[in-house]
Amino acid sequence: MQFTRINDIAIHYRLIGAVTEKPVLVFINSLGTDFRIWSDVVARLSDDYAIVLYDKRGHGLSDIGQVPYSIEDHATDLAGLLDRLAVKRAIICGLSVGGLIAQSLYQRRPDLVQALVLADTAHKIGTTEMWDARIAAIEAHGIDAVADAVLERWFTPAFRRPENVAFACYRNMLIRQPVPGYVGTCVAISNADYTEAAKKIAVPVLCVVGDQDGSTPPDLVRSAAGLIPGARFEVIRDAGHIPCVEQPEALTETLLSFFKSLLPGDKPDA
Repeated sequence: MQFTRINDIAIHYRLIGAVTEKPVLVFINSLGTDFRIWSDVVARLSDDYAIVLYDKRGHGLSDIGQVPYSIEDHATDLAGLLDRLAVKRAIICGLSVGGLIAQSLYQRRPDLVQALVLADTAHKIGTTEMWDARIAAIEAHGIDAVADAVLERWFTPAFRRPENVAFACYRNMLIRQPVPGYVGTCVAISNADYTEAAKKIAVPVLCVVGDQDGSTPPDLVRSAAGLIPGARFEVIRDAGHIPCVEQPEALTETLLSFFKSLLPGDKPDA
């Protein structure tokens, strides 16, 4: 395991490969998960790409720090981590809140961003009322109180079969996240609105979504893609909010197609 301190926060991360020898992919996980959700995608890409994974503050093994957070706090952490790892320019792949963090990183540090993959995310996610209700329920009764409703949005009925041991373990991942970190990130999402910023993104962008995503449905992700000049929009079949878990092969193929489609001047740096 690899750890570093960024902005007074101990960050758990994993670097695979040499950032000076291969194009770099950075993966940002969703609310209530840690970077293990990307494992099956990383296994398919690590031969050809250097890969950075990390647990954002308040999640996984990383510190909680001062709560609540802003998306900019998360983006500043990521920028600090990439600087620490000497990553100069990378394809940033963010899922759900990870996509908001990716958009904020581009806004604050465009020098670090070669292209964006915005997975199951949007320019704005949910309403203040929705997030306030979730926060109140968690503060009163814990993450377990909302877990079943959250998991219905995360995964398709086929994946949520009682006999699917993977589903049981992803439920464990969710309910074992630190409550302050989860709630602090809920506040960050509630306050985030990148509607105007999305219109100014000037790097290649792929917006991708599971066809059964209950958190950021396809129409919402399509609307986000419509704001971003030249953005590509793709749907992953038979997947909910976390396609990297349910359909890693299909998601990987979609990513590779996007990487190959980049303009000659914007191909992943070798």
